[in-house]
Amino acid sequence: MPKIRISEGNVKDDILVVGLSRKSAKDSLVIESGDVAVDVKKFQRILEDLGATGKTEEVIKIPGSTSGLVVFTGLGEFGNQYTNEVLRRAAGSAARELVGHTAATFSLPNADESAVHAIAEGAGLGAYTFDEFRGNTKSERKAPLKNITVISKKYTKSGGALIAQRAQIIVDYTYLVRDLINTPPSHLTPVTIVNAIQNAVKKSGATGIRISVLNEGQLKSKGFGGITAVGQGSKNPPRLLNITYSPDKSKLKKSSIKTYAFVGKGITFDTGGLALKPALGMEAMKSDMSGAAAVCAATIAIALLKLPIEINTYAPLAENMVSENATRPSDIITMYGGKTVEVLNPDAEGRLVLGDALVKAQENKKLDAIIDVATLTGAQVVALGTRTSAVMTNNEVLRNSFLKVAEASGEAFWPMPLPVELRASLDSPVADLANIGERMGGMLVAGLFLKEFVADDLPWLHLDIAGPAFNESKPHGYTPVGGTGISLRSLVGLAESAAQ
Repeated sequence: MPKIRISEGNVKDDILVVGLSRKSAKDSLVIESGDVAVDVKKFQRILEDLGATGKTEEVIKIPGSTSGLVVFTGLGEFGNQYTNEVLRRAAGSAARELVGHTAATFSLPNADESAVHAIAEGAGLGAYTFDEFRGNTKSERKAPLKNITVISKKYTKSGGALIAQRAQIIVDYTYLVRDLINTPPSHLTPVTIVNAIQNAVKKSGATGIRISVLNEGQLKSKGFGGITAVGQGSKNPPRLLNITYSPDKSKLKKSSIKTYAFVGKGITFDTGGLALKPALGMEAMKSDMSGAAAVCAATIAIALLKLPIEINTYAPLAENMVSENATRPSDIITMYGGKTVEVLNPDAEGRLVLGDALVKAQENKKLDAIIDVATLTGAQVVALGTRTSAVMTNNEVLRNSFLKVAEASGEAFWPMPLPVELRASLDSPVADLANIGERMGGMLVAGLFLKEFVADDLPWLHLDIAGPAFNESKPHGYTPVGGTGISLRSLVGLAESAAQ
């Protein structure tokens, strides 16, 4: 993982990254070098000769005079102030192109602290690679950036250190999410993901964190029918991982703090069970634990930031496989808490494990809100594509707060309804409800199913990240191919907002 620092001093690295935009009216290039002076006339002439456009995702490298290499990263149309997400993506695009180099200094426009943080975060996230399972070709791979410096003369050494610390935490634990998602199912089972999170907590040095785990026998005896039913077809038994974070209340100025619950879907591989998925695309189902990885990593990040908020996180973990023990279509299961569900489709399994965990989390009567994160439905991708996630809720105030911090974090979420008329499609003639309903609006039906397991008076958010969690296309900005880490930044931002 790269090391991030904020500096108000001179450029010491051989590589300098600056911005490039274009004034559309005059069709002229504008070099945006932040707090570092560069030879504008010289570089403008070279850039024009090279056909530079200044468009986002464009990265051009030119030998420098004082620095070994000047890297121009596209900011798009010229403006007095670029959004933080434009800066974040531009820094990430440059970092992706700098594999094989050890260190780089980033000097982009930075109007305030949030802009400096966005640049640092984008550069760090863009420097990600995953080579854990390469064999003979590993030595041929160029290493990513190891040291990232962001130049800003607006902050003292201590102020810059605080910005760098938060950016470092966000980058480090987004890497954890990405690594877990990218790990093949041969190596990531319910048991090994528990071990990975336990090791990550221990390595982090975070205080105030406790972990507990229920094994398959405990899950069955305690009535976790959803997790048990989904995991019973696999030789890799299910688990329910619980992480709690409590701040040191002796150091808090206020006596009362908020308590949030996070619940993340953790299907370590989803074949669809006896509703077997087509072979084409099934390899991406290693990412079906993205929600669990995000909520666990976000909890560690919140602990490291020492936020004055309590977090109670549950990750229901199972592998949905085909065998003589697998749950059959039309089986009826009893969920944790007593509701019965007719399993009409074993491939609608995420809502079953989440239902158990949602009820369990609500045994904490101090909860102020509960948020679940899941790669839940293919219908999410149909509705919103692969870069925008969905948010559903029973509380508009909580939803609006979340959307505000999500926008600030650079993660795209869009509010979706929970139409009451679709609820009837979940009725079952033989059980309390069925696990599937109306096909049209399937993302919303899944949300309505989960709503059945949340108390009406408890503010709740359901985040469907099915498309954005796993990038099967080309890398872009600070987003690599494979696991993206979506929702971690927003969850941390929501906790920060609630803690204020």
